[in-house]
Amino acid sequence: MKLVDVHCHIYHEMFKDSFDEVLERAKSAGVKRILLSGVNPEGNIKVLSYVKKHPEMLRASLGIYPIDALGIEPDGTGLPVHKGAIDLEQQFAFIRDNLSHVTAIGEIGLDFYWVEKEKTYVQQAENFRRIIRFAKEIKKPIIIHSRKAEKECIDILEEELPNREISVNNHCFSGKKNLVLRAAALGHYFSIPANVVKSQQFQMMVELVDLKQLLTETDAPWLSPYADKPSEPAFVGLSITKIAEIKKMTPEDVAAQIWQNYVRVFGEK
Repeated sequence: MKLVDVHCHIYHEMFKDSFDEVLERAKSAGVKRILLSGVNPEGNIKVLSYVKKHPEMLRASLGIYPIDALGIEPDGTGLPVHKGAIDLEQQFAFIRDNLSHVTAIGEIGLDFYWVEKEKTYVQQAENFRRIIRFAKEIKKPIIIHSRKAEKECIDILEEELPNREISVNNHCFSGKKNLVLRAAALGHYFSIPANVVKSQQFQMMVELVDLKQLLTETDAPWLSPYADKPSEPAFVGLSITKIAEIKKMTPEDVAAQIWQNYVRVFGEK
């Protein structure tokens, strides 16, 4: 089987002494592609450095996390830190300069978990719209972060992409059933993390969404299916197994379709 992890952060400091071993375990598990997701300028530089070092397996998704964009630092994430608000135009220029190494834009979106909606929505929404328009310009798919902001993200995506000009993948989507169905009707994809083995939310999404709109991710080191160890790309096989069980298909058929979905969304061959 050819497996893919479309969203993870294995440049996290947790993996600084085990990065090569993490890649080896992923290879042994059948993972052929891993998209490293950036969150800010410093993270994007690090992502590109890893991708250039391991071009046979790694791909770059350069992102502007909504909280980082505001100049707010989430507590103790273990990811590279950016001081102050992100200059979007500078980051767009950086991405253009490295476009041959860029597979996707993300993670991007809105976040009302770390900050209050009432105080930040206007600025977050403006940033999000600018980044979507930039992704349309460079014709790259986008990976969406929508923590506690699922409806607001879908509203903006529907307005900004009336003709589905680029593909949209909802990473770790936690919206209710009606929002899952609404996003699916807009042609969005949903990446299913390995903790689908115990998460009713992700199991519900797998039941509702056509297999042709599903992808697999780990969000490593977060969303681990195991209580005693961080998530890593090798675990995407657990997503495949659970999706197969829910869809009443073989893991081989599920993996083959998800690989096709990956090729369609991200232009891989």
